[in-house]
Amino acid sequence: MPEPQGDLTILEHLEEFRRRLMAAALGTAATTVLGFLLHRKILIFLTGPAKQATGGESPLIFTSVTEMLGLSMKVAFLSGLVLAIPIWVYEIVMFVAPGLTPRERRYLLLFLPGVMAAFVTGVLFGYFVLIPPAIGFLLNFNTDIAVPFISIGNYVNLMITLLFWMGLVFETPVLMFLLAKLRIVSHRTFARWRRMAFVGAFLLGAAITPTFDPVNQTLVSLPIIVLYEAGIWLAWLARRGEKKAQPSG
Repeated sequence: MPEPQGDLTILEHLEEFRRRLMAAALGTAATTVLGFLLHRKILIFLTGPAKQATGGESPLIFTSVTEMLGLSMKVAFLSGLVLAIPIWVYEIVMFVAPGLTPRERRYLLLFLPGVMAAFVTGVLFGYFVLIPPAIGFLLNFNTDIAVPFISIGNYVNLMITLLFWMGLVFETPVLMFLLAKLRIVSHRTFARWRRMAFVGAFLLGAAITPTFDPVNQTLVSLPIIVLYEAGIWLAWLARRGEKKAQPSG
């Protein structure tokens, strides 16, 4: 990989920004096409918890002629955005790279696989651990009074929101490790923020969870707390390796 040049004029920076933005946009267009090709499998995947909660029969319906087509396009576009996250992060890193040291550039590039892996782990946790009991509660509450026929658009929007936030939450330890590695924040600072982080975890759990019962809210809050503690350990590990390497230099 060629070393980025640091001394650029304002016009050259703008041209570089335009080029990076165009590359990211073209990458997003390609991943959106891929998302559309896979949209049926994605929709089947998303509707799985609803079918499981109702014993295999889907309670989902669509109530307008264009709803299903519009939802399919939305799923394709959002899937394309998620698949394009590494492209956008890479282009951003390469744009700011001239202002970074070689060491910082190396850390940011190594950070890319961790970002995607953490996001996918969060999505899988939300799908298999958080969502089934929440959807089961919502679809089976007082069903002796009314039979649920849920708009698929409403349901998929809820699923996308929950999975997105869980994916984002799971980025916490990766981001904390990177900040410590770049010497922006130390593990001691993160440890001092622990109480605020715990309060924030329960507030975020209440905001993300679609139900009001404390069990489902705890299912969200506890992983956030565990992730924060893991982030403190990773932040300590990031600086510990440097301290060990210093005497031999």
